[in-house]
Amino acid sequence: MTLKNRISLLVSLLFTVLFGLASAFIFILYSNFRKQEFNDRLEIKALSTIKLLANVKDIDYKIMKLIDKNSINELYDEKTLIFDADFNLIYSSIDDAKIKWSVTDLRFLKNHKTFFKKQGDREFYGVFFDTRAKDYYVLITANDSYGKRKLVYLEYILIISYVLFTALCWILTSFTVKKIMQPLSSFHQKIKNINENNLDTRVEVKSNKNEIDLIANEFNFMMDRIEVSYEKQKEFTANASHELRTPLSRIISQIENKIDSDTIDSGSKSFLNTILTDVNHLTELIHSLLILSKLDTKRYENKEPNRLDEILFTAIEKLNKTFPDFVILFDIEENENLDAALEIRGNKKLLEIALSNILKNACVYSDNKQAKVTISCKEKNLIINVSNTGKTLDEKEQKNLFQPFMRGKNANGTSGFGLGLRIVQRILTLHKATITYSVPNKNTNLFQLIFHF
Repeated sequence: MTLKNRISLLVSLLFTVLFGLASAFIFILYSNFRKQEFNDRLEIKALSTIKLLANVKDIDYKIMKLIDKNSINELYDEKTLIFDADFNLIYSSIDDAKIKWSVTDLRFLKNHKTFFKKQGDREFYGVFFDTRAKDYYVLITANDSYGKRKLVYLEYILIISYVLFTALCWILTSFTVKKIMQPLSSFHQKIKNINENNLDTRVEVKSNKNEIDLIANEFNFMMDRIEVSYEKQKEFTANASHELRTPLSRIISQIENKIDSDTIDSGSKSFLNTILTDVNHLTELIHSLLILSKLDTKRYENKEPNRLDEILFTAIEKLNKTFPDFVILFDIEENENLDAALEIRGNKKLLEIALSNILKNACVYSDNKQAKVTISCKEKNLIINVSNTGKTLDEKEQKNLFQPFMRGKNANGTSGFGLGLRIVQRILTLHKATITYSVPNKNTNLFQLIFHF
């Protein structure tokens, strides 16, 4: 999981939990408040009834019922029972009231003065009133339907609010974190695209007030040092290769003159030819290293349009001069986009080197001195397939095929240094193209060059 998604998830979960706890806390507080408020109402009702009994002598219970009937709130459905000191019922606000009570409740009242309990949907409040003349026990029961409706309404509001605002929080958190982390995403994309060909890439720094910009600033300093070191390394390789070519050219010239001389015997000529072959191989190696050291320099950034088929024909002609017995079978698939696809912007000289190396590789490792070249166009890609028959590479060798100085088991008995395919890959990378190797059939090597247009 990415850091961006992890932050979004943690913030959203934190809000979800906190909002859920807050909603539950509000619901519990209001539920207790309703209960206490209803309890106070029943207590006031009980005390007012007892005071009426205690303060009015010879009160008429019919009048009391009339008073209760006019004062009872239908929303609460109140019922009142009054008992004397012997636990005898002396007053009931409604004659047909069915209220469950027991002597145990009244004895509990005498010891504890008050109690509050719930039976089903109804709630009971009891109070013991001790006067000088008489003792009274009052039981009041009611159904707080109005308060319960408000409690249910609050519950619905909290649930809907919880679902709505939680979903909104997840969306807004994801959007906000994505926007905040956008500089880090751009930073990551820049780093991802950096290779040996664009070490001059730098990350834009808008300010030094946040951690991302501070990291980007330090990254730019690091890239400055890496670029300087890399340029010095390339410069040394190029200078060393260039300086070595001059004495090697002189050695080759002197050996060739000596071989052409009539003053040495055949044994010495054979010995000198062996030395000449080794020196030529050394010269070729130095030339390859020189090409690798200069591939990503600015002077090769030529974006002139070139016909890739013309470059391929030129490479084939040069190869035929070196390997006159080698046969190349050429095929171009018909496609309406082919002409536009063959127009490649890039460096003509480098593209010729890349195609020459691929064709030379097909020639050297072919078992019948033949190779097949196919040009096709698929979607937005120009594809050049170069295949030959011969020994193929195993999976382990294929993974390291484009590494410097890599030579497979099929290279036994052939000359080379393992730099040709590396050069091809570097040149194609400069032109934003790719190369792949596969074994489509038994004893068949296939190189596929893909150019995007």
